[in-house]
Amino acid sequence: MAQHFLLSAASRTLSLRSIYKAGEDAAYNVFCEMRWPETNGEAVCPRCSHGETYSISTRRKFKCKNCHHQFSVTSGTIFASRKMDFVDLLAAICILVNASKGVSMIQLSRDLDCQYKTAFVLAHKLREAMAQEVQTGEVLEGHVEIDGAYFGGHIRPENRKEDRKDRRLKENQTGKRRVVVALREREGRTLPFVTKLESEGVALANENVCRMATVSADEASHWDMLHNGWDVQRVNHSQVYSDHGKHTNLVESFFSRLRRMVQGQHHHVSPQYLYQYANHAAWLEDNRRKDNGALASALITNAMDAPVSRRWKGYWQRAA
Repeated sequence: MAQHFLLSAASRTLSLRSIYKAGEDAAYNVFCEMRWPETNGEAVCPRCSHGETYSISTRRKFKCKNCHHQFSVTSGTIFASRKMDFVDLLAAICILVNASKGVSMIQLSRDLDCQYKTAFVLAHKLREAMAQEVQTGEVLEGHVEIDGAYFGGHIRPENRKEDRKDRRLKENQTGKRRVVVALREREGRTLPFVTKLESEGVALANENVCRMATVSADEASHWDMLHNGWDVQRVNHSQVYSDHGKHTNLVESFFSRLRRMVQGQHHHVSPQYLYQYANHAAWLEDNRRKDNGALASALITNAMDAPVSRRWKGYWQRAA
């Protein structure tokens, strides 16, 4: 079984120093406090918002005295219809936020003593909860850096030299290579998108960057169109990485974390779900100054606020 964790009753925020060995009841109380912080963990009906409920202790459920609706602490959240113990869910959250460059699903499944499929879906649900904090829909302001990086689509070369082909040519590529275009505020948020071409970043900037902002980009020609809408600072990376404050170092820092996550931990990421890992890396990058306890608290809060996942609920049943 996974390590049992407990949130100290005197503390309203998760701290790894206040998480002790305990049982399922203690972990359950943590989720109640995060689901209903305004009532100190007392259940509130999600249907009619009535605060008076009956507790069905034998099933860990509640029944509303007003509309008689039965619900649990995870009803209507990203953990809806969960089968894992609350202590294992709490352990998974702590493990995931503690890994600064991600954790492989094989390792997570071993730590939680569960199947690979269970760890895979659970981790993606948590990434979906992280995305709520990353993809807020708010435009970026101040000084924004923009750049793109390629991921996936690796083609293994032939063994014999005479059999090898030029992998730069389109006919010799897999079609699975994708670009992560990232927009990053200095001292602010990181906003990643997955596209097929880096030049699509111009359209993304039009939708997500304030016209009063200043933009930094490299010397790539497709960024020339940014000059039509913003005050743009360009840096030629073939000559210098930083030129008197003109640089894209912060967005490159995000790409560095994402590359190590993909190559070092997961080794292969499907282009279908690359955006999930990009949001995960962006969340870690934006919250890198916070301690593990604050990260775990934030992720549980996001998960309790996130709706039922339409993509990941019943994922393996649909994929089978």
